[in-house]
Amino acid sequence: MQVLGIVGHSDAGKTTLVERLTEHLSERGSVATVKHCTHPPDVDTEGKDTARHRAAGASETVALTDDGEWFATGEDRSLPATLDALAPEYDYALVEGYSDAAIPKVVLGDRDAADPVVHRADSGSEADLDAVVDAMRGRDPYVTLETLVQRVKASADEDRAGAIATFTGRVRARDGPDDPPTEFLEFERYDEVAADRMAQLRQSLESRDGVYAVALHHKTGVVEAGEDIVFVVVLAGHRGEAFRAVEDGINRLKEEVPLFKKEVTVEDEFWAHER
Repeated sequence: MQVLGIVGHSDAGKTTLVERLTEHLSERGSVATVKHCTHPPDVDTEGKDTARHRAAGASETVALTDDGEWFATGEDRSLPATLDALAPEYDYALVEGYSDAAIPKVVLGDRDAADPVVHRADSGSEADLDAVVDAMRGRDPYVTLETLVQRVKASADEDRAGAIATFTGRVRARDGPDDPPTEFLEFERYDEVAADRMAQLRQSLESRDGVYAVALHHKTGVVEAGEDIVFVVVLAGHRGEAFRAVEDGINRLKEEVPLFKKEVTVEDEFWAHER
């Protein structure tokens, strides 16, 4: 799922740009939208922002407050948890608001916003849709473990598979009780080389007897303590084949794919390969 945030001051036309993008993208895939609210909204009331999202073609619209209240169902949910739930079902998610979120975003007007900012425009009505969409597609998709599980289940050999094994690597806050806590890790990669190595690794694992499909994903950018970093998913005939492929997959990914990790603790920051 490709995720794009739209941020700006209240008169910048954020909802207008969400409408325009939703109409544009819904011709290419399924679209969900998320609205950041400062107070309980009138969900789907005519003329309100969430209703405008749906009228433009959004298949699902979620309204969230800073307290994590989810007005689509009344449950409590954060923005990351909401995106996790949407990712397996949708091709695109447009997030209106959340200027501090670590997602690719378009900034309207002179609003301050956290990186990554992929495009700027004076207003939502004036933004160049083709430029915005190109900038969004130039970023990594939002991938979850469930996204990859669904991907391998779509294999033509799914009916011969009796096992799905997965590995999830996450940011460890500390190695021992006396260690300074890690605040976040930041990952960089050589894009073309990393993509080629990942493809070669996947093909190598899938060439094994009894292994039918493999999916791999490693996040880049800032990943905070407690968040997931890397996934390996294997669809195989039996559990032994699946377990062995998952273990080899994560070990070879760490050895063969050029990824560079910076660790930021409460006391220090450093690139792991320099230590």
